Amino acid sequence: KVTVSVLYWKTFRRTFVRAMQFATLKRQDDVTSTAVCSALKGNAAFKRLSENEGNLIIQRDREDDEKLGVGIQLAVKKGVLPADSGVTPVKKISVVGKSADDVASELLSSLGPRDEGKGAVIVLQGLSGTGKGTTVGKLSAALPNCVCWSNGNVFRSVTYLVSEHCEAEKKEFSAAVLTPDLLALTMKRLSFDRFGDDFDVVIDGKTRVSTICNTLLKTPTISSRVPTVAGQTQGEVVLFAASAVKTLQEAGRNVILEGRAQTLNYIPSPDRFELVIEDPALLGQRRAAQRVMAEALANCKEEDTDDQVLANVVAAASKLAP
Repeated sequence: KVTVSVLYWKTFRRTFVRAMQFATLKRQDDVTSTAVCSALKGNAAFKRLSENEGNLIIQRDREDDEKLGVGIQLAVKKGVLPADSGVTPVKKISVVGKSADDVASELLSSLGPRDEGKGAVIVLQGLSGTGKGTTVGKLSAALPNCVCWSNGNVFRSVTYLVSEHCEAEKKEFSAAVLTPDLLALTMKRLSFDRFGDDFDVVIDGKTRVSTICNTLLKTPTISSRVPTVAGQTQGEVVLFAASAVKTLQEAGRNVILEGRAQTLNYIPSPDRFELVIEDPALLGQRRAAQRVMAEALANCKEEDTDDQVLANVVAAASKLAP
């Protein structure tokens, strides 16, 4: 078990009189991360860890945005996407000091009116670490007939079809194979169809992607080729997504899209939101708390007292801090 010095622990316990129950730590969710942030408020090690995680998040997101920007520019150059997305204004929601339930409630109360029989299209963007994934989970639980749209299986489907083409033509897979003509033909092989109360991406009018998404679309070969295909097909996949989302909306489904602004800008919707945390240290707190709570849980037992659990949380922060 990780230990901390008795003197340090007594000083910390006098200054920060907070309990940490094992049941809370075991949850390993947003409730746990909020409790960890509260318990470690003012802790120097946790502050260093949070600042480091925040800076890493900003750096990774900047690099990802640059790569995505290249793909969008390519789509514009090819004429697949217009240079001006005509995006509507985004409402920014600060998540600092708010629970995931608070953020979801604020977002839901901000939704605009919609035509009878149609669903809402909720666009959610923001840096990593702002809690987009958790918020999506809360929204999907609160909204009826909700669909969380992801482009992941569309990219994998395109990759699968391109790989199939290369094998049939005895060509080596590379970015050079992804010509505008081949991509146009490939996208024509994909459709978004209704099956009773369900919807699915369909290949060649017969194969539902949901039936192969965990098998044929996740082979090592396909997975290794997805980044190359994604870099060349941002425009095509965004247009496919926009059409699919419109179909879902008109069928009365509430649709949530979470991701990067550069692609979400091409999805028409008046309900656009961005989760924000302006301070890098605060931005990194959530990720830092996730690391701390996982480390602490590994060193705790169910019979540990609240003080013992909290001591392990403090020790985990000290261990992980740069």
